[in-house]
Amino acid sequence: MPFGNTHNKLKMNYTAEQEYPDLSQHNNHMAKVLTPELYASLRDKETSSGFTLDDVIQTGVDNPGHPFIMTVGCVAGDEETYEVFKDLLDPVIEDRHGGYKPTDKHKTDLNPDNLQGGDDLDPNYVLSSRVRTGRSIRGFCLPPHCSRGERRAIEALAVEAVDSLEGELKGKYYALKNMTEEEQQQLIDDHFLFDKPVSPLLLASGMARDWPDGRGIWHNDDKTFLVWVNEEDHLRVISMQKGGNMKEVFTRFCTGLTKIESLFKEKSHEFMWNEHLGYILTCPSNLGTGLRGGVHVKLPNLSKHEKFGEILKKLRLQKRGTGGVDTAAVGGVFDISNADRLGFSEVELVQMVVDGVKLLVDMEKCLEAGQSIDDLMPEQK
Repeated sequence: MPFGNTHNKLKMNYTAEQEYPDLSQHNNHMAKVLTPELYASLRDKETSSGFTLDDVIQTGVDNPGHPFIMTVGCVAGDEETYEVFKDLLDPVIEDRHGGYKPTDKHKTDLNPDNLQGGDDLDPNYVLSSRVRTGRSIRGFCLPPHCSRGERRAIEALAVEAVDSLEGELKGKYYALKNMTEEEQQQLIDDHFLFDKPVSPLLLASGMARDWPDGRGIWHNDDKTFLVWVNEEDHLRVISMQKGGNMKEVFTRFCTGLTKIESLFKEKSHEFMWNEHLGYILTCPSNLGTGLRGGVHVKLPNLSKHEKFGEILKKLRLQKRGTGGVDTAAVGGVFDISNADRLGFSEVELVQMVVDGVKLLVDMEKCLEAGQSIDDLMPEQK
């Protein structure tokens, strides 16, 4: 594995042609962009922490593609990665984020009062709602590249911040390595526990090194607000609850996230953010808001309709199985979420989910009653 890539200089003994990966079977964003010429021009560059081009692309070289979703095929090892390797990453970002250009500016809106509706999704169809995002702490390498000491320092900072949360957000931190079997089983039963990464995408990018050292889960007493530490990003912040009240979920998400950021600032730490890319995260697919607002929703009839995929595309939504990206739907229940992350604000993305899911449920009810849904077909958002 190429982490702490001291042999990058030794690679210069071979020509760029000899070192260029075979991407002939590949279907990911990186493979679409990387040419032998681009590889030759970037391969001797590295960030100040030593992250190289081969580190950036390794996950996409090792994993040619994905049956359901076109993967990105590259990761960042630190905040600088997006600048040093912009000749590769800018076109990948533009491709992945619907034409988002290097000159575009991102907008952030974490004011839940700006969300219209969202408190009335039908709980007979919408079984649960959640909003999640990631955050990276400036000055530290990202999970594919950080050292053991760095990872432990990030954990210590994160625990200090979340332990200061009060009221509805008061909770407890569970370090993965210290968990009892009972605690572990309880968190698995609650669908909270992230397990050791088995996805080849995560393994090839180096995120599972030293597992479970420096990783953990914090959640509030009500188990409606969670923070994962040192999984795919420094922090993953999740607000969730049963039923269809997305307004409540989003309000808690914004309140908790804003509070966590202010606690970090009190300790003279800030999150990685710039006005072009928004919040900086490990995978280019999560740049901008990093936000995935989603619901588990029952659509047994609509999901069999020939235009289901087209409807989702027009609403800027995506579907997954309820077990995550690699899983199929069970009993007509899908995880439906926003397809975009960058170029739209947090409020705009959650609004798309709220409006889109409301329409999907209306369509499902029509089909259930044996009626046509032609009049409900959406325009492209």
